[in-house]
Amino acid sequence: MKISVKHKGDFKNAERFLNGAQKLDYERILASYGREGVSALSAATPVDTGEAANAWGYAISKKGDVISLTWTNSKMAGNVPLVILIQLGHATGTGGYVRGRDFINPTLRPIFDQIANDAWKGVTSL
Repeated sequence: MKISVKHKGDFKNAERFLNGAQKLDYERILASYGREGVSALSAATPVDTGEAANAWGYAISKKGDVISLTWTNSKMAGNVPLVILIQLGHATGTGGYVRGRDFINPTLRPIFDQIANDAWKGVTSL
C-alpha cells in the first residue's frame, strides 16, 4: 500500500498565525481579567463586616506551556476561605444550617464569556 500527499501553495498563513500567537503577552492579558474579576467579586460578595469582600485577589501561574488565572480570597474561617462557606452553605455551632448563596459563578460567568470572546477574536485576527 502506498500513500502519497500532494500540496499546493505554502504555509505562510499558518506561520503568520503561530508567530503572532507566540508574541502575545498572555500574563498582561490575564492580569487585566484578574483585576476585573477582583472588582466584580468584591462588589458581589455578601457583606457583613466587609472583610471577605475586601480580601479578593488573583494569581497568575505558569507551568511549562500552561498559564493559569486563579481568583483567591484570603479571609479565612478556620482553615476554609469564608467565601466558600458563603457560597456553599455551612452548619452553625448551635446545630443550625446557613444556606449557601451562589454569588461567585454568576459574577465570573460574564468574565469567562469575555475571555472566550476575546480569545476567539485574537485567534481569528492573527
